[in-house]
Amino acid sequence: MASIKSHGSVAIAALMLIVSSAPARAEWQEAKSKHFIVYADEPATDLRSFADRLERFDQAARTVRGMTDPPLTDSNRLTIFVVKNQSAIEQMAGYGAAGFYLARASGSLAFVPKKAGSKSDKFDLDAESIFFHEYAHHLQLQYADLALPVWVSEGFAEFFAPTELRDDGSVLIGVMPAYRARALFAYNDLTIEEMLGAGPKFSGTEFVETYGRGWLLTHYLTFNRARHGQLDRYVDAIQKGTQPLVAARLAFGDLKQLNSELYHYLRAKKLPHLVLSGAQLSTGAIGVRPLTDGEAAILPVYMRSRSGAGKKSARKVVAEAGKIAGSFPRDAFVQTALAVAAFDVEDYAAAEAAADRALAIDSGFYRALVYKGRARMELARKAPSGANWSEIRSWFLRANKIDAEAAEPLMQYYNTYLAAGARPTKNAVDGLLYSLTIAPQDAKLRLIAVRQLLIDGRVPDAKRYFSPLAFEPHAGKEWREASVKVMAALIANDRSGAIARLDEAENISKDKD
Repeated sequence: MASIKSHGSVAIAALMLIVSSAPARAEWQEAKSKHFIVYADEPATDLRSFADRLERFDQAARTVRGMTDPPLTDSNRLTIFVVKNQSAIEQMAGYGAAGFYLARASGSLAFVPKKAGSKSDKFDLDAESIFFHEYAHHLQLQYADLALPVWVSEGFAEFFAPTELRDDGSVLIGVMPAYRARALFAYNDLTIEEMLGAGPKFSGTEFVETYGRGWLLTHYLTFNRARHGQLDRYVDAIQKGTQPLVAARLAFGDLKQLNSELYHYLRAKKLPHLVLSGAQLSTGAIGVRPLTDGEAAILPVYMRSRSGAGKKSARKVVAEAGKIAGSFPRDAFVQTALAVAAFDVEDYAAAEAAADRALAIDSGFYRALVYKGRARMELARKAPSGANWSEIRSWFLRANKIDAEAAEPLMQYYNTYLAAGARPTKNAVDGLLYSLTIAPQDAKLRLIAVRQLLIDGRVPDAKRYFSPLAFEPHAGKEWREASVKVMAALIANDRSGAIARLDEAENISKDKD
């Protein structure tokens, strides 16, 4: 368990899930399993079945890759909000999207539409495959602080994306993603040297090919016994500072020979796969409960708030939240939802007042404690002369006691020192670093940790923590170029250079936000 005392947004253009259509009079339900919390306007039996499918996939992926499966608290489970339709998704996202995923220290979130295609057309990228792809990334980031070239990370995700969950409880892994047929058979712009060398071509057909050929090479290295261990050697060499193309030649040998083998492998009549029986997978207990009247009333508003609504939308959200909160003055969840919405529009006094009402109802309401502390911290920034930082930190200490495995209180406790213009204590730094082990998917949290490690002169640790960001393809060309410079400075053990390059990278990230 983590203790402060003892331990010192990637948007997705098409994340969708298959969820059965609910009858008109269905009510909001919450399903809670070992790895997921799902909110949906669905009958309890359908929602339970859906959560069971998610758990079977999780267990299959962990089994195949030998991943650990530690117990999780609510803060660590992936929360999935199922909304009415794609239009609702687009309103929350602020752009054309079929769904999206947010990796956050406060808890990773997925927003998906109730109705989404099927697997009837094998050449269409169906809803379930998209979710499995992104959840594979979620798992990948959770268990490895590695600099992974794009083809490795996307190949890993594509390896699991077309997984088939059979009616008899078994799971089929390793089938070809037919929706990548064009990238595999028609396009031919990406050379194997460019892909393995982690080159800068992350647009157009080369990027599409990286997904398909990444899957092909991952599949080949997984099932070809003669090449077992080569992928590990390739990745290990990159971590030691070897250029990716050099690492590829050291690990795989003659790349033209490898390319020829892949060509013939792809055209084989039948490719190998894995089948896990239902008896091999333990999904655990799944609890389903109807939401209270207050929770059901505020949930659509709360979802929009948690989705990162823009300023214009946030003002509408807080107005709606205020009206609903007036009807449910004795519901801690409702009052906390108002606190979150008020915080988003920078009305910190209102956020604190709403958090206070929630805590008067339930003194141990976790998210209310966090937002009480966050509101107090922002008010102190505006009036630093009267700030009581010990009192402010106490709210995060209390939240930490409620959930010692939650990342956000640890991160915010550390942030209080930055807000106060004070040097973080060892206790605060240790807590920050532990929060990253809890929520490693959060890129912003990772950057905060890397900066602190560089300040403390811990360059090798900073390199290890920064590594997962080194080849990030979705962050834009400017970020990729800046991150390469950061990584080069870290490999060279250039502390001051790494800090300077990190400043440049963070400024680019802020501009994009």
